[in-house]
Amino acid sequence: MKIEKLGLTRVRSKAWMQGNRTFGRVASVLTFLVVTIAASAEQALADSDDHLQQILPFRPMTVSTIPGNGDVNPYGVAFVPNGFPRGGLLEPGDLLVSNFNNSANLQGTGTTIIKVAPSGQTSVFFQGTAPLGLSTGLAVLKTGFVLVANCPTNGQPPVPGALPGSLLLIDRNGNLVQTFVSDAIQGPWDFTVFDQRERVTVFVSNALTGTVTRIHLVLTGPTYTMTGSAVVASGYTHHADPATFEVAPTGLVFDPTKNILYVASTGDNAVFGVKDAFNRHASGGPGRLVYADPVHLHGALAMVMAPNGHLLVSNSDEFNPDPNQPSEIVEFTVGGRFIGELSMDPNLGGAFGLNITNDTDDAVRFAAVDDNANTITIWRLNTSILGNSDSN
Repeated sequence: MKIEKLGLTRVRSKAWMQGNRTFGRVASVLTFLVVTIAASAEQALADSDDHLQQILPFRPMTVSTIPGNGDVNPYGVAFVPNGFPRGGLLEPGDLLVSNFNNSANLQGTGTTIIKVAPSGQTSVFFQGTAPLGLSTGLAVLKTGFVLVANCPTNGQPPVPGALPGSLLLIDRNGNLVQTFVSDAIQGPWDFTVFDQRERVTVFVSNALTGTVTRIHLVLTGPTYTMTGSAVVASGYTHHADPATFEVAPTGLVFDPTKNILYVASTGDNAVFGVKDAFNRHASGGPGRLVYADPVHLHGALAMVMAPNGHLLVSNSDEFNPDPNQPSEIVEFTVGGRFIGELSMDPNLGGAFGLNITNDTDDAVRFAAVDDNANTITIWRLNTSILGNSDSN
């Protein structure tokens, strides 16, 4: 049996949440497999056509994302990349997490970004001035800046929703240096960036309009200037929601080699692919349906692409909830084939922001928040023995 997995195996036991986890076998393609073990650390099985080598069982690390001001509900996740300029508060290998709620747990009022050092030590990297609501869009740019989506609440009962908001540019010392406000930014629920250093392309999912816009930023002097924008995708379900604040397109992944933007639409409970996303000047509608799976999808949210070319998406459990699959992260191919799943919390509604990065020491780190527990878990995998993978 040939396995083509990252693969995220379903976890049900409380022991998993307490850290009795390890990384298992390597399949015959560029991949890794998360397996659950008992306290005795039983050996993961291997099929006859697998490489009979095992990824070292590095233990995951879980830390709190609650800062001193009590902000909760972690959303955005971003790693500080290799080559990031030295001399500030951030070092390559650090992890950033943005908070969406304040200490009273009011959605769209969180003002902080937490730094998690590789050792697990946490500190406040950025604390903004209200009104802010730092959502899932979070990226660390190669030139030494941090970009975060600000999607604040309108505070209007009975169902508060989003204001148009902005994108915030923060320097490596945690100082706000630029605020981007535009008609192209309408409740920025998430974003992804194509970082070419002096030129940064930002794809923004907008909660208020159910669209995805492309924004161009150009480094001019000490900061970036917004030079243009276009709507590249539209027609996604969107509305304010009493439980999730906004139901809208959320997770975005841009593949520059194929010029395809993948869009996870929570309300449609599906993932779409938009062609020519980098250079199109008009909306491509919602794009081609890539993945719709009523068994495993429960309100697709944040999304990233793994090193094997598969897509990983978290689920809100707002749609098609299944108590036997709580707070799931689901893995599937860009061809729309289900691969595996991983539970982040024994209760519904805990999965949200996630990210993945390659380190220089032949390691991959994968991080995902649990916004029920207000924590983030970081897994570390040795992938030096992996080969190539066909992601279709």
